[in-house]
Amino acid sequence: MKRFAAIPLEFCLKISGFVLSLFLGSCLVNHASAEGAAVEPSYQSQADQAQQLLAKAIERYRQIGDQALAEFSRQGAFVQGEQYVYVVDTHGVMLASGGPSALYIGRNITALIDPSLGAAFTNALNQPESQAIHSQEYHWMNWHDGKVERKRAFFQRVDDKVFAVGYYLPRSSPSAAQALLDDALKDMKNEPHDTIARINQLDPKLTRDDLYVFVIDTDNMKMVAHGYNRRLIGTDFRQLMSVDGQPVGQQMLTAIEGRDKALTHYLWRNPVTQKPEPKETLLERSGHYIVAVGYYANADENAKR
Repeated sequence: MKRFAAIPLEFCLKISGFVLSLFLGSCLVNHASAEGAAVEPSYQSQADQAQQLLAKAIERYRQIGDQALAEFSRQGAFVQGEQYVYVVDTHGVMLASGGPSALYIGRNITALIDPSLGAAFTNALNQPESQAIHSQEYHWMNWHDGKVERKRAFFQRVDDKVFAVGYYLPRSSPSAAQALLDDALKDMKNEPHDTIARINQLDPKLTRDDLYVFVIDTDNMKMVAHGYNRRLIGTDFRQLMSVDGQPVGQQMLTAIEGRDKALTHYLWRNPVTQKPEPKETLLERSGHYIVAVGYYANADENAKR
């Protein structure tokens, strides 16, 4: 029998806030075009699987009614890898879950949130039933590795219940990496020393999911800031090696030589999955500094190049 990763209490208590954000901050998707929902291209297969599992669960519920809830809450056809079905009723009670939120089955989770938010939560759940599928991104603990990761859920109301299935997003998009780089460059232009200190202090505004900033001082070729591995701070960037032994530091310097911007490819450890993965890094100059942000690509995508 599969064991759940240990879940810190503070994350257990956040489930109600998650459900609130799920319904109040959702992006509405027409049922007939659910497969066209806006998802990151590299996660299209996971999105398709989640929507198929959701449709399968709703069909099963319509066949046998509430008896299906027990099926959703145990290992079987409604738990597929990291994806599972969970159900909440319009009173805010967790009715079924094939994942770690199973510990809330039978409990009214609205009691765990602020009263003012609880009223809004109740109002959202009391909306009329429709054929619409909703989609929402949020952060949640991955029960397979015990790490907090981005997650996207698809959910639909049927009768007095809301059915949902989600999938994890351990890799940020290229556009998210560019956005973080743009923010870092803006801060570096205004307050370079303060920004370097903030990066090294893991400022959440400069560290987002699996994205982080690192900075090289071209006056001495030292790594002066790193938003993930502090052991690299102060090291000779030219000596930096990838996980497969490639001189990635020198490769980056060569790529941006004589240019303001560059893009490099190499193998690096993803801080979310803790696995070596293909990575693409955006480099851009700011005075005598080189500022960089990298994003991880699916191995399948990398093989297509």
